[in-house]
Amino acid sequence: MRPERMQKLKVAANSGQNPGFDFLQECWDDPALQIVIKKLLVKPPQWGIAIVDGVLVDWEE
Repeated sequence: MRPERMQKLKVAANSGQNPGFDFLQECWDDPALQIVIKKLLVKPPQWGIAIVDGVLVDWEE
């Protein structure tokens, strides 16, 4: 499961496409994927997703 999720996160990082809040939320329980997600979310603030006190937050909701 982790390799597929890691690949999708890498594609999102390289393409700039939003993988979706729900997908990021699913990956958040894995510490290795958290590192990748943190790096990913630094780039596109227009996605409206942030990390606040260690929790993923969707600004839109």
